[in-house]
Amino acid sequence: MSSADAKKQAAAQAALQHLPKGGILGVGTGSTVNFLIELLPELQLEAAVASSKATEERLKKLGIEVIDLNQVGSLDAYVDGADEIDCNMHMIKGGGAALTREKIVASVAEKFVCIVDDSKWVEQLGRAFPVPVEVIPMARSAVARKIVALGGDPAYREGVITDNGNVILDVHNFNILSATELEQKLNNIAGVVTNGIFAQRPADVAIVATSNGIDIRTAV
Repeated sequence: MSSADAKKQAAAQAALQHLPKGGILGVGTGSTVNFLIELLPELQLEAAVASSKATEERLKKLGIEVIDLNQVGSLDAYVDGADEIDCNMHMIKGGGAALTREKIVASVAEKFVCIVDDSKWVEQLGRAFPVPVEVIPMARSAVARKIVALGGDPAYREGVITDNGNVILDVHNFNILSATELEQKLNNIAGVVTNGIFAQRPADVAIVATSNGIDIRTAV
């Protein structure tokens, strides 16, 4: 196992201490979460809500009941990774193109637990990782022009269709001084479904795997 995978596995293991037993859990998408999914039978969950079809399949293979979000009013917790996270618990997510469902599930969770390795911890969002934006296909060019006007450099993610049937624009070169403000501006563009800045609903706790062990971090 690579050192990066070892950190992801360590973060997943540590997350179990911060998740409710026997409740209804929202489960995110991505390589770090995949390590956690293998451990979820230990929690004896009542059920889970999946943020993607890929996660749903993994949960079902382990015998965990997957329910539709419409069946519940709220979730005990939501656990997911991030492409970047900062000291405000603001994140960029969407490298796996599941950002819309992830944001929806996170919005109804009483607790958001983010699990990452320390390569994802950044001083400022957007310097190393672009901001994914999910877009209605017919609006792709129109949205791209509006994003350029906001100072971003959008690139079409070729060959990717989201679980919702939409496309992704990856926006480079944003100078993100206020993540909450930029998240709202992008969402206000007609044709945008949502974007990968998670600032209006930040994580409550970040479980960060480092070479020296696990750090538990909250907003400063």
